[in-house]
Amino acid sequence: MEQSVTMLIAILVRMTVCITGAAGFIGFHLAKRLLLSGCSVVGIDSINSYYDPNLKLSRLNLLRDISSKKFCGKLTFIKIDLTDADALENVFSSFKPSKVVNLAAQAGVRYSLENPKAYIDSNIVGFMNLLESCRSHSIDHFIYASSSSVYGLNASLPFSESNGADHPLSLYAATKKSNELIAHTYSHLFGLPATGLRFFTVYGPWGRPDMALFLFTKAILDGKPIQVFNYGQMMRDFTYIDDIIESLCRLLNKPAEPDPEFDPSFPNPCTSLAPHRIFNIGNSSSQPLDVYISAIERSLGMSAIKEFLPMQPGDVEKTAADTSALEKWIGFKPHTSIEFGINQFVAWYRSYYSV
Repeated sequence: MEQSVTMLIAILVRMTVCITGAAGFIGFHLAKRLLLSGCSVVGIDSINSYYDPNLKLSRLNLLRDISSKKFCGKLTFIKIDLTDADALENVFSSFKPSKVVNLAAQAGVRYSLENPKAYIDSNIVGFMNLLESCRSHSIDHFIYASSSSVYGLNASLPFSESNGADHPLSLYAATKKSNELIAHTYSHLFGLPATGLRFFTVYGPWGRPDMALFLFTKAILDGKPIQVFNYGQMMRDFTYIDDIIESLCRLLNKPAEPDPEFDPSFPNPCTSLAPHRIFNIGNSSSQPLDVYISAIERSLGMSAIKEFLPMQPGDVEKTAADTSALEKWIGFKPHTSIEFGINQFVAWYRSYYSV
């Protein structure tokens, strides 16, 4: 195991990786890991105002500080929007990344009901521009964020990549499913190795303020009610950020390949004759929402005031990930307990906000 980790670090040092959404939650953690490994990172982000830009700028400042240290990789950050195809092309021409990880997207299921155009602009137009740049510059491996939301009306648990995902419940989910289809087309037409990752409820330090853990922690500390949708009858496969980053780093050097066992007569949705793969990334341990809330209460040493509300449009009641395909592909299985993960988040929150 130690030898494989050493080899992984040695390979990372020789790479220049372009990360879109580098000031976002997952993008920041990936950039941090790669910089500490000596890898050069070209970070792209629009720093939009979907949530507090100051949190994004704080993440960037930490990345710049790491980049300035001896033996760490170099960070180059460019503030652009992926809808600006010319600016994006200039980044690829100037810095010549060998691998690209697309973590930029308009996130949020409920916000898609308020501002649908933002999802088409960022998640479709921006995604298409990025694929065009990857094609033009013969990128070695394109990794992109999909979502567990694509499973939509699928009620067969745990969700498997080989199951159908054709009935999304939100525009956000529909754009993510569209990303998978468009990326497969580019893999087929241009031989671009592409890997789509269906993330399951990622949480941890530096997390997004619109996610449940952040909202619940803030409300409990402020003595305000937390909003518990579907009257608490929700289950999620909560996945700790470090497990996501470990998976991403292993995937960087494991490009998608054509599946020699792919049968066009009975096509598997997650593999192909083209170099395209789709994987779930989850903790393989779906937890009821009240268990998650109880863990937050224990970590804070405070009780939550609960406001029970009906199901929100676009939400999925239960998620659970079958990650056997990912484990077989990279030799790693996400495993962090919610108790550990929540404690890490609460410690970060108290420190960052001086609570």
